[in-house]
Amino acid sequence: MIRIVPGEIPHQKLHHYLLGSVAPRPIAFASTVDAHGRSNLSPFSFFNVFGYNPTTLIFSPSRRGRDNTTKDTFENVKAVPEVVINVVTYEMVNQASLASIEYPTGTDEFVKAGFSKLASERVKPFRVKESPVQFECRVREVIETGTEGGAGNLVICEVLVMHISEEVLDAAGRIDQHKIRLVGRMGGNYYVQAFGEALFEVPKPLTTIGIGIDALPAKIRLSNRLTGNELGKLGNLESLPSEEEIREMKSDPRIISIMNASDEPDAHLVSYAKELLESGDVISALKTLFLLSER
Repeated sequence: MIRIVPGEIPHQKLHHYLLGSVAPRPIAFASTVDAHGRSNLSPFSFFNVFGYNPTTLIFSPSRRGRDNTTKDTFENVKAVPEVVINVVTYEMVNQASLASIEYPTGTDEFVKAGFSKLASERVKPFRVKESPVQFECRVREVIETGTEGGAGNLVICEVLVMHISEEVLDAAGRIDQHKIRLVGRMGGNYYVQAFGEALFEVPKPLTTIGIGIDALPAKIRLSNRLTGNELGKLGNLESLPSEEEIREMKSDPRIISIMNASDEPDAHLVSYAKELLESGDVISALKTLFLLSER
């Protein structure tokens, strides 16, 4: 592995490494107004949610690395401490990117990028009509992390009103990740789709306590045929199978066929377990692997 110490390599190269490795990043499409009431709209991928009581979003309009100048958004939130953070979807990502062009101060990016303005309820900046989720926020604090080019400026926002399009909700009234079609920022010119085949689920161990990978028999735990993800699924189970369950597994027709195979039954057992894991039947996969550990 190469070893990187910030400060010992050029800032631009460090910036490239950071953006390429800390990704995908959500995008804050921030709408602000200046002291004269002029609108500004710009995307920022140094952004996330940091709490819900109070509801807190933070984004960073960092200092420009090339000349240490600050962005209009940064100056605006200091003059008028309000912002609307709009989410960015696949259908609007090219327009949002257009709004990142460094137009002269006072330019209305709503107009330049072709977005529609919606009046906000609690703050002065407009909302982006094309965005399915819009957060009206007051700026609680701005933390400048440094004074040199590339330093971050943390804009800490408290959400006052959240607007959600009904078109992105499921039958239970929750946001459907397939309907909202969000995008994330990667390194360079790359983005990522956060919907479709890109989505996969990992059950959260919030209400249960998994046995952990260390509880698995050594022949399973140390197998070079199983990936870390596969072991993680097994370790998320609440208990190991009982001896009776393992005996019952031996009567499964597929297991009988594998056990009677003359060519590497262990390899076939692992392949079958992988199939079961892929289908979501984790407990049957572990029972199958317990048969492997007996051989």
